[in-house]
Amino acid sequence: MRIDKFLANSGFGSRKEVKKLLKTGAVKINDEVVKDSQTQLTPEVDGVTVHGEIVEYKEYIYLMMNKPSGVISATEDNHETTVIDLLELDDQRFEPFPVGRLDKDTVGLLILTNDGKLAHRLLSPKKHVPKTYYAKIEGVVTEDDIERFRSGVTLEDGYITKPAELVILSSGNESEIELTITEGKFHQVKRMFIAVGKKVSFLMRIKMGPLLLDQTLKQGEYRDLTNEEIELLKSTT
Repeated sequence: MRIDKFLANSGFGSRKEVKKLLKTGAVKINDEVVKDSQTQLTPEVDGVTVHGEIVEYKEYIYLMMNKPSGVISATEDNHETTVIDLLELDDQRFEPFPVGRLDKDTVGLLILTNDGKLAHRLLSPKKHVPKTYYAKIEGVVTEDDIERFRSGVTLEDGYITKPAELVILSSGNESEIELTITEGKFHQVKRMFIAVGKKVSFLMRIKMGPLLLDQTLKQGEYRDLTNEEIELLKSTT
C-alpha cells in the first residue's frame, strides 16, 4: 500500500494534505524519513510514525463515489463493469462493497465501505435513513403529485410507498425535481413516477442521511470520507 493512502485512511487528511505532510519530513517508516507519496509499505508489518507518534492502522475504509451511468452497484460481475472496478488496487484490497444500490443508469452519491455494521444500520428499514435524488421528469410535475407522494403512492405491484417529500425545481415538458424517500425498493423513484403517469429521464442521488455528494467529484471519481463525515453517518444510525 502507498504511504499517502495509508495516512489518508488513518485520518491524516486528503491525499493532497498528506503529500504536504510528507514533504515536511514528519513521516517515518521503520524509523526512516519518507517524503515520496508513492512509497510502498505493508501495514501489518511496517511501523509508521508521524511527528514521532505511532500511527495505528485503521481496519475500515469509507469512500464516497460519484457513480457514473453504465456501471452496476455490485462487487463483481462477469459481464458488466462494477463500481469496485473503478477503484484503485490499494482500495480494492480492503474489499469494500456499495452501501445499497443505484440502478445501472442512475448516477450520483454512492458510499463504499467494508464496515458491515455501519452499512447494515444505514440500510435498515427500521432506521428510515433519508435519501434525496435530483431528477428530470418527462411531463409536468404538479402540486397534486406533491400531495400524492406525501401520502404514499401505490406501485404497480400494489405496494404503497412510505410518505416522500417532492420538491418541484422547474415545471414544463421536462420538469426538474428533488425527491426524498426513506426506503429503497427496486427502481423505486422510477416506479413512483410511473404510478402518477410520468417517466424519469435522468436520476442522480445527491444525499444519503446527512452526507451530501461532493460536487467536485466528476462521474466515476471518488474520495475517502473525512473523519467528520464518517462520524456524521454513524450519528444518524
